Amino acid sequence: MDQCFEGLPIAITVTDSDLKIIDMNQRSADVNSHGSKHIIGNDLMGCHNERSRQIIQHMADTHSSNIYTIEKTNAEGKKVKKLIYQTPWYEADGTYGGLMELSLEIPFEMPHYVRS
Repeated sequence: MDQCFEGLPIAITVTDSDLKIIDMNQRSADVNSHGSKHIIGNDLMGCHNERSRQIIQHMADTHSSNIYTIEKTNAEGKKVKKLIYQTPWYEADGTYGGLMELSLEIPFEMPHYVRS
């Protein structure tokens, strides 16, 4: 993963077109595999339940995005809200490369602006 992504407070996980995990930044490793990047090379489907596998397969088949928020308790016992943004990525020549997930904490209450 490019060094500029290592310092971000965002978990970034990247798969290839076969849904194998090919890269992750340290924040993703901390959240998804106890600080280790040992899951690079693993099948993404093995990390998820059946409902999630169906969603992931649909995204891979249709090259579509899946965007939602979650609420959970972090490792320190604090409730956090996260934005999960899962989307396809493409090679420089435009061919489908795989899926990428961005996960970031967001405030429970936050302003929303409508701009024209």
